[in-house]
Amino acid sequence: MKILIIEDEQQLAESMAAYLTVENYICEIAFTLKEAHDKTEIFEYDCILLDIGLPDGNGLEILKYLKADKKEDCVLIISAKNSLDDRVTGLQLGADDYLVKPFHLTELSARIAAIIRRKKYHGNNLIVFFEIKLDTLSQTVFIHQKEITLTKKEYQLLLYFLINKGRIISKDAIANHLWGDEMDMTNNFDFIYTHIKNLRKKLAEAGSNDYIKSVYGMGYQFTNS
Repeated sequence: MKILIIEDEQQLAESMAAYLTVENYICEIAFTLKEAHDKTEIFEYDCILLDIGLPDGNGLEILKYLKADKKEDCVLIISAKNSLDDRVTGLQLGADDYLVKPFHLTELSARIAAIIRRKKYHGNNLIVFFEIKLDTLSQTVFIHQKEITLTKKEYQLLLYFLINKGRIISKDAIANHLWGDEMDMTNNFDFIYTHIKNLRKKLAEAGSNDYIKSVYGMGYQFTNS
């Protein structure tokens, strides 16, 4: 799961990133409205943590942009402002939830998980695809009701495929989603090939069909067709 933290308070932003990284999220930080706009224009995120009061503008502008561009990133507004008007405006613009500072990091993590589960998994923590069952709460994977052991990246890769099943996903998108925009790709995707190869092997050994299809010149598609 990839998170964008839009927050101008550096200490708070880094604290959130450190905590959520331990919770197995890939975190990126934008300290200004411009940085946030540049990142959301290029990348997709599972959840955006959005501070309204930014040094170069109102964070709600990001919500307007996301809505206008029909992007589906989950958004959790984080702000010191506790007025009803701010909450209503944010929700009307497409925010999924609103958290007022100060807050506990445990609550932040719980809110993020709830938003993603509600919006991406239709309120269910279980994702089932034929013989594959993935539990997003316990971060476990079962093949034919038998649990298999995956590395952190293999689990994240399988989850990304399942969320985007049927779609052709480019190697760039996979790299950016699982490693963040700071990853130096240098047009070398050997690390992606390795993770996909290992994931395929573990799924096959557990008795799963191979749903990961290579699409020449484009990327990969997770499908049963």
